[in-house]
Amino acid sequence: MVMTLKDVSARAGVSVATASRAFQRPELVGAATREKVLAAADELGYAPNRSARALITGRAGVYGVIVPDLENPFFPAVLKGAQARAHQLGSQLLITDAGEVPEGELPLVHTLAAQVDGIVLCSSRMDEDSLREAATMTRLSLVNRVSPALPGVFADPAEGIPAALRHLQRVGHRRIGYVGGPSTSRSDAMRRTVIERICTGSGLEWTDIGSFPPSVDGGRSGAEAVLLTDVTAVLVYNDVMALALMERLRSFGVGVPGDISVVGWDDIEFSALVTPGLSTVRVPRYDMGVGAIDLLHDRGAAPTGAAPTGADPTGATPTDEAPPGPGRARIGLPTRFVPRGSTAKVAASE
Repeated sequence: MVMTLKDVSARAGVSVATASRAFQRPELVGAATREKVLAAADELGYAPNRSARALITGRAGVYGVIVPDLENPFFPAVLKGAQARAHQLGSQLLITDAGEVPEGELPLVHTLAAQVDGIVLCSSRMDEDSLREAATMTRLSLVNRVSPALPGVFADPAEGIPAALRHLQRVGHRRIGYVGGPSTSRSDAMRRTVIERICTGSGLEWTDIGSFPPSVDGGRSGAEAVLLTDVTAVLVYNDVMALALMERLRSFGVGVPGDISVVGWDDIEFSALVTPGLSTVRVPRYDMGVGAIDLLHDRGAAPTGAAPTGADPTGATPTDEAPPGPGRARIGLPTRFVPRGSTAKVAASE
């Protein structure tokens, strides 16, 4: 027997109108009532007819998410947050992998746009012109990327990186290196800006060691580049690279933290499980996923034929930037330095 919305409303003890709102406009229904309706639907095996819903409401009940690499452990927590929030709103996620190919993202937006109510772009490598083109196709929100044209949620380095540098300075480090991510990464550019500002103001020397792929291979290549410098501590673009960098340094007989201290970024689950534990800057990844869905649902930028232009904000810290316009919120979530065993007092000879 095919279950109907009337069956669900009867099981939940609410009106058909209330049951309908629980699926279509969950923000208008109390949490307890919505849970009763969802529990009744689950018991009866009822699923809303999304095609009919789309015709009635103009919404498909699905959000798209494009990530650059599903193997990167940064993204599962982001996706969990996005999925949880979408479920609360009566929607589902359609997830796809861009394979770390920036030119592949725009075709994916084009493919998904007709099927979804909006798309979350995670760590997008698209240039601003491509983002503006993508914004003509569907609502967009960004994760881990700042754009003057679009709403987004990013990890603000303004707290985490200065705390990491102060920690290194307290234990005697004066020569700091940065092993960066892709040259197209806006978050990488923001971190470089903060590192330069803090080091200049505190008497630290910093060395730009280069840009590398955000992967295990990138971390290993970064380690080899580090050995060509005289730095005693390095900040690394992400934890995956930092863990690979540590492993590569050890293979050359270089001790971590005895010879070089290492700080990552993200605080993925593996960072606390290695020996020594990886000191890192913690990013609120789950909250970023929640926030990105909220931006799409409540005030995401609707396709308008052209998204507004503006100066690229990567030349300044996010808090110095003007908001990207009405309905285009930019949410900077705080980061926090987490000290572990990969950082220690600089060697006496230094």
